[in-house]
Amino acid sequence: MALSEFELIARYFYRAPAHDDVELGIGDDAAVVSVAPDHSLVMALDTLVAGVHFPADSRADDIAYKALAVNLSDMAAMGAHANWMLLGLTLPQLDEAWLDAFSRGLKSLADEYGVVLIGGDTTRGPLTVTVQINGLVPQGQALKRSGAQAGDLIYVSGQLGDAGLGLQLALRQIQLDLPPARRDYFLQRLQRPSPRLALGRALGGVASAAIDISDGLLADLGHILDASGVGAEIHLEQLPVAPEIIGLGQQGWSLPLCAGDDYELCFTVPPERGALLEARLRSVDCPCRCIGRIETHSGLRVLYNGEKVETDSFKGYRHFD
Repeated sequence: MALSEFELIARYFYRAPAHDDVELGIGDDAAVVSVAPDHSLVMALDTLVAGVHFPADSRADDIAYKALAVNLSDMAAMGAHANWMLLGLTLPQLDEAWLDAFSRGLKSLADEYGVVLIGGDTTRGPLTVTVQINGLVPQGQALKRSGAQAGDLIYVSGQLGDAGLGLQLALRQIQLDLPPARRDYFLQRLQRPSPRLALGRALGGVASAAIDISDGLLADLGHILDASGVGAEIHLEQLPVAPEIIGLGQQGWSLPLCAGDDYELCFTVPPERGALLEARLRSVDCPCRCIGRIETHSGLRVLYNGEKVETDSFKGYRHFD
């Protein structure tokens, strides 16, 4: 006999709240949480659709992991601490083996970052996963896109373009003679991104603006420039990219610039806070690199060894193109 919706929730998603701030979790009409004094509530929501955001044959645990990771990345970009999540799960059919793997993937990342599932909804239809993440940040300390000023230095975390190469490998859009370990690395970067929560919190009071790189560096840095009313200059030779991407030549630059799905942070820092930034970075396990500078005049200029690079053909991910 097939599980009912409530039996499904009870079997795969119910857990007694581990947080003292959860007054009422799964099992009622709505969840109730206590918000710490002198903090602001930070909320984000992302939806992943089979065949759009992940291949339809992706492993269930990888789907769950990524659905939560991309939301945690939004919390990182705001400098927030993630606390609670809501899950909306649309399933084409009831598959208990799939649900078991999905719930394990979700739990593994939630436990790593201390996030508790407090509610949500399940329904039938094309495979779709929606996660709403809720967190806290000390009042007045949330990182925003709108604070960059001329002279600020532009930084990115981690390594860019890995997920884009992983997607091309997964879809067999590119043929590269890679050792199995390197191929697995790029696929893992696509399927299980690392949300930079510790870095985001370390940037509080240091960064003037921040964003996570979900749609590609050009598009997401562009959002900072638009929100702040400034321009920028970046240098391709300073981008942190894998040797395999450099080996692709000019076509390889489209991966860090516009492939997206890296979920690294792009942030700006006034030069006078450079020493403070270096001190904060020593407390987190995440390499960061300066790639350019904010300028007064609008627009984004891309240089390679001092020569201007035309980027008109480079576009970030767009949902409705």
